[in-house]
Amino acid sequence: MNLNLVPAAAAPERDLVRIVIVGHVDHGKSTLIGRLLHETNALPDGKLEMLQDVSRRRGMPFEWSFLLDALQTERDQGITIDTSQIRFATEARDFILIDAPGHVEFLRNMVTGAAQADAAVLMVDAAEGVREQTRRHGFLLHLLGVRQVIAVVNKMDRVGYAEDVFRAIESELTAYLAGLGIAPSQVIPISAREGDFVASRSGSLGWFDGPTVIEALDLTRAARPSAELGLRFPVQAVYKFDERRILAGRIETGRLNVGDDIVFVPSGAQARVKSLEAWPANDTSTAGAGRSIGITLDRPIFVARGDVGCLPAARAKTARQLKARVFWLGAEPLIAGREVTVRLATASAPATVSSIDSVIDTEILATAAATRIERNQVGEITLDLPRPIAADAHTVNPVLGRFVIEIDRRIAGGGILMSVTESAAVRATNVTAVTSDVTAAERTARHGHSGAVIWLTGLPSSGKSTLARALERSVFNRGGSSVFLDGDTLRTGLNADLGFTETERSENIRRTAEVATLLARDGHIVVVALVSPAAADRARARTIAGHLFHEIHLRTSLEVCEGRDPKGLYRRARAGEIVNFTGVDASYEEPHDPELALDTGEEELPASTARLIGYLESRGILRGFGSDSI
Repeated sequence: MNLNLVPAAAAPERDLVRIVIVGHVDHGKSTLIGRLLHETNALPDGKLEMLQDVSRRRGMPFEWSFLLDALQTERDQGITIDTSQIRFATEARDFILIDAPGHVEFLRNMVTGAAQADAAVLMVDAAEGVREQTRRHGFLLHLLGVRQVIAVVNKMDRVGYAEDVFRAIESELTAYLAGLGIAPSQVIPISAREGDFVASRSGSLGWFDGPTVIEALDLTRAARPSAELGLRFPVQAVYKFDERRILAGRIETGRLNVGDDIVFVPSGAQARVKSLEAWPANDTSTAGAGRSIGITLDRPIFVARGDVGCLPAARAKTARQLKARVFWLGAEPLIAGREVTVRLATASAPATVSSIDSVIDTEILATAAATRIERNQVGEITLDLPRPIAADAHTVNPVLGRFVIEIDRRIAGGGILMSVTESAAVRATNVTAVTSDVTAAERTARHGHSGAVIWLTGLPSSGKSTLARALERSVFNRGGSSVFLDGDTLRTGLNADLGFTETERSENIRRTAEVATLLARDGHIVVVALVSPAAADRARARTIAGHLFHEIHLRTSLEVCEGRDPKGLYRRARAGEIVNFTGVDASYEEPHDPELALDTGEEELPASTARLIGYLESRGILRGFGSDSI
């Protein structure tokens, strides 16, 4: 259901931000949305008065949530039954609000892109506090990679606008989200029913000096535009008109032009785009992300629904095995050997759960080995596919990195792809992971911190190992458990068999990430110092480590690094000699959105170390530590 309540199209220079609204049932999502529409003058003339009149005639009090109940059946049932997308605008920017009423609807819309949000509003009822479903929704946001989160404590009028109630909820919620690697931009007390702190301040909440909900929304920003990602054109249908064979679908990411070479995954069939067919105008020669089009090709090749068109230089993977993190909703537990159906974009394919790799306790964020995933649990699994489909890791392209699992044609779960393998590995059937008898909670209580992978990346001689050692020493001096993994040191043992081809460098990163993750899951703070120049390799490390991963970019200038260079790598590279990193400046792909950026050329080591410690404390990783001379 789409409610286009703003008649004018968004001005091209204004940001369009997608906001998803999540929270426990009856915590006031629809009421808040109704208020937002009213306060931003997004309602058509007379709409509010009409609904108020309908409420009077039915002898029931008016509720702001009625503004969303556009269907008669919904009004009769008194519940919201579909996912709604609602457009509205503030003075600063344009928004699409995504109201997701439940887990099933949320997961179903992941596969179509309806839940592809730039930011989220997570709602909590002040009278009920943080509930288990609140935690699950928080984990869903983590699964979807949503980092911008505004937490809203609603129904403050029900608790007498008491500050102590709000502060207790604020403390509990921020601590939980910190364990997921999510730092809410704001935690705001409101009464959506009364309008307190939705659009304007309130005397009832005079003790709160933060922003209103609308002011907080204005501070959010749009994610990386879909047009900047590689072309992904999932085919929905193939039609024949006259002598033309038209492939119809929607460009999910990237751009397509007449004359482009296009390859279809998984078949590998390739042709050139002869024309773009659009309605009502049919004179277009280019189309970008979000555009539904038809295309014709210069030669007859076999293409079917579920195939994905890509540019040859950046094609999706032909997946035969998927490693995924899933949110399970099935009535029966998910176990190894279960046959399921995987739906990914427009593709549908049978799959077998070859292994249950781990289960994540969303209450305490501990990962443990398991043989089954129960309903409403989050786990990591491996799926084998008897026939390939097009897929991407979620960090590479979110459209082909989200999927839904069906059993007997009903949604049973969904999640994101952590990694994609193009040939199914031969897996041992007699291997069982063994868990430690020491729990993550016990380790946290002893060390005063939770586990983490602190991944330091930057040019050679930017100071990664120096900073890593300083952080390791600081954590150790505070009584914590820290481990330092240096790239050169690993090359003398664990990775001694690897050279410096692109494939071997990727394997070097994968092995390091796997070791770091094992240690971090056991409660250690693992500090990794690696150039890791390829963004794709770092993204793979992030998928392996999940919420434990923290990317720290040492953005020290090339001039500073070259001046420090004790090995002469830069001089030798400029002379054309092959050295053991991927180049100097042109080959290093800087992180677009690291958790923290440091410039060791501008600040001294103690200052950089202090900033890194401060970051870990702000994320709730370091807890209750005393002072330490850095």
